[in-house]
Amino acid sequence: RLAAAVLKCGKRRIWMDPNEVTEISNANSRATIRKLVKDNLVYRKPVHVHTRFRTRLRAEAKRKGRHSGRGSRRGTAEARMPAKVQWMRRLRVLRRLLRKYRDAKKLNHKLYHELYLRVKGNVFKNKRNLMEHI
Repeated sequence: RLAAAVLKCGKRRIWMDPNEVTEISNANSRATIRKLVKDNLVYRKPVHVHTRFRTRLRAEAKRKGRHSGRGSRRGTAEARMPAKVQWMRRLRVLRRLLRKYRDAKKLNHKLYHELYLRVKGNVFKNKRNLMEHI
């Protein structure tokens, strides 16, 4: 305990020479501990390695879409990707397309408005669908 205090680390990180147990056990002051440290009978062990290698490998695999099967899922489909978020994304994509087409004079304002309302009414399931309809 005294050695840990002198070396400013935890008790687990202190190494004591097993051949010099008697000499070490006689040490009862900070000064004697410092002398043992100087003679290398007591020293601070290096910090344990906490590697992120496996974590990085797993993250890489997850980016490729692995480890996401039924058994790995915690939470409902709604919690993982809310239907509202999907709807908002789709709506924004379709409205952006309509706006682009209207500005490029591919749609007149009457057709634009009609399609805008259809988009709002969930008629087109994706961008390609809308483009084909146009």
